[in-house]
Amino acid sequence: MLSAAGSRPLMPTACLVAVLLFLVREIPGTTSLGLYAPDDPLVQLDAETLERRIFNSTGAWVVEFYASWCGHCKAFAPVWKGLANDVKDWRPAVMLGAIDCADFSNKNICYKFGIKSYPTVKFFKMLSQKPEDGMPLPDYEKTIESLRGTIISLMESHEDPWPSPSPPLHPISVTELRDFFLVNNVTYLALIFDQDNSFLSREVALDMFQFENIAVRRILKSNEELVKQFNITTFPSGLLVTNNGSCRSIPGLENWRSQYTSFLQNLPGVFRRDVFIPTVSPTAPTTIPFTIWKLADKRKIYMDDLESAVLYTLRIEAAVFPSLDGERLSALKDFVSVLVQHFAGRLVVKNYLSNLDLWLRPKTIVLQREWEEALKNKKEFPNATLPETPHWVGCQGSKPQFRGFPCGLWSLFHHLTVQAACRKQSASSGIPDVLPTMRGYIRSFFGCRDCAQHFEAMAAESMHEVRSRNEAVLWLWSRHNRVNARLADRGTDDPQFPKIQWPPKSFCLSCRSTSIDSSLQNGRKSVWNKNRVLMFLKWHFSEKNIYMDSPLAHQTRSGRNVAQQNYEAEWRLEGGGRGEESDQDNQKEPDEDTKTEQLETGKVEKKKFDLGKPGSPELHKPSIIKMSTKAKEMVEDIVDLDTFSEQHFKSEDLKLARQSSIRERRTKRDTRLFLMENEGRRSLDYSRESLRNKNLGARQFSGVQVEKENTSRRNQWIYILGIGFSRLDVSLCVLLYLLSSVCLLGMYTFFRMRMSYRKARLAYSLT
Repeated sequence: MLSAAGSRPLMPTACLVAVLLFLVREIPGTTSLGLYAPDDPLVQLDAETLERRIFNSTGAWVVEFYASWCGHCKAFAPVWKGLANDVKDWRPAVMLGAIDCADFSNKNICYKFGIKSYPTVKFFKMLSQKPEDGMPLPDYEKTIESLRGTIISLMESHEDPWPSPSPPLHPISVTELRDFFLVNNVTYLALIFDQDNSFLSREVALDMFQFENIAVRRILKSNEELVKQFNITTFPSGLLVTNNGSCRSIPGLENWRSQYTSFLQNLPGVFRRDVFIPTVSPTAPTTIPFTIWKLADKRKIYMDDLESAVLYTLRIEAAVFPSLDGERLSALKDFVSVLVQHFAGRLVVKNYLSNLDLWLRPKTIVLQREWEEALKNKKEFPNATLPETPHWVGCQGSKPQFRGFPCGLWSLFHHLTVQAACRKQSASSGIPDVLPTMRGYIRSFFGCRDCAQHFEAMAAESMHEVRSRNEAVLWLWSRHNRVNARLADRGTDDPQFPKIQWPPKSFCLSCRSTSIDSSLQNGRKSVWNKNRVLMFLKWHFSEKNIYMDSPLAHQTRSGRNVAQQNYEAEWRLEGGGRGEESDQDNQKEPDEDTKTEQLETGKVEKKKFDLGKPGSPELHKPSIIKMSTKAKEMVEDIVDLDTFSEQHFKSEDLKLARQSSIRERRTKRDTRLFLMENEGRRSLDYSRESLRNKNLGARQFSGVQVEKENTSRRNQWIYILGIGFSRLDVSLCVLLYLLSSVCLLGMYTFFRMRMSYRKARLAYSLT
């Protein structure tokens, strides 16, 4: 773990290595694939093996399409494993498989099979030829018994010819029974007398499919002729007929299926035949490359998580539909528009979203291939890109199937609500509100339909009561805690990150208070202080708390906030920094007006966050020019405002010139490849006179600092002398100066030699 400052480990290096090795050992990449292990009696499918295994197969296939991050899929996984164990003797007549659609390598094959929600179970008949042949099982099928019955019903829907690997499931007739031992070379025939709507006899027939020297046939209660012939009065009932003509009852009482199956399998002369049943695809890897579980700082929000959530929503969830139109297209437009306005991402990502928003606005229908083409990173637009694959840092789970996208999506929407609340924009600005946009996205696109329905129920209950953007921040926070309470202790969450009521006291000590309640066992209950919670949320999910660096990088240096990264990228790409070396580690902090606004909106407030106590947010030290390590250790906080203002005004002049040239080029080509200005940055329009007066009392410089000030003043005069001249002009002046110096030196040498020669001739003539 890292310390509160994020710069020094709390344990020795040897202990940290030991912890990392332990975590690597616990990562299931070497022992499991997605939600299932190789020893489970089902086939792990992927993009390369899915079509090859189920198309033109002589047996039926039942395939689960799931997402490893989906809580509903995790809850359904034990049922699917139980079904696989329950019907393992049905193979190869019935084969069970599973494929993880959350894996980016499988996304295209899941699109091809029309998977829009998770988990989706599809049944493929014998000799299926195309993805459309798959028949989805109803959503209400959540028990092993109901799944077994549905599979048998779908098997019986096979048209002639009947699948050769499958046992006959149709009721036996009088003629077939009379000639049975003449046609079939077996010793035993088990007759199961069953109700017309019961699956017992068919389940026993499939259970005995892998056994030789015995056959199982079904007789319905409605077949009065055979029922009277064998004098059957109770249903179900079983009779065992041998080829010598003897007949006896099959014992059974409560658990009819298991008792019948156990009795028949243990008959003398009955044996299991050898059947080749692959449980893992030959081309599927037996191990998965694992990544070390990163020790992320829980107090920070990482840009990788937010951008990965955006990536997943656009390239996975919104891309599964053959076409987007109507309410679904409107929800997508609002979602992209909210991202453009409120997402404090990197400039290249904001450019990407801006281009996508412009492309999407006039559309009335978007086909799947058009959407996929629009989402591609194009080489001709290098300054507008989106990551190709997700990379989770703060949202990484202890195992691959934990956290990830749900954590990233919650963080993204919390961040969007906070960004909207901290902006001074009227409700009539044309920007969709974040909460209705979130509701529309989840209703139209979120893959876990059970989770989507629960969120829709919460939204229908109280979202209409939200009247302000601050209330929107608190509404989303309270519903997130309600979801945590609903999913806690279900066994589907990460044991390393249990579902708790957030934020914990270690993050915000003043967010909760204790009151007396006699109805409780301990007489006390915890009460939220919503004002403090709001201030904490506005800090935690604000732009200031987003970090670009990986977690391990915080051991050596603090991560710069996104506003500073955007400012530097904009300065470099617009040409403002040409010819000057910029310090990449400089911290840009807000001016006094911005600090005042932050206090009003709740971004930063020293006293109310109980700074210095455990759980308080980490604030950056105010400085404009980065000082050396020794200078930071000094008591005085000294800032060279003259140098900063000179650099600031120069950058503003160069930026204006650069922007004018960019506008001219935009009239020739409509690419929209521009860098979005950081809307949260305020220009520091201080005059040099006011800056000097404001900092007069703090400018008690040491000898080194006075020397720096004198150097900065000399640089100011050089800057004034260089006004109106470009670098080319200065270079030409230097070149001309050198040439003139050489010419003067040559002329001086020539005339001196000539004078020496004339003096020599004069002396010679005199002699």
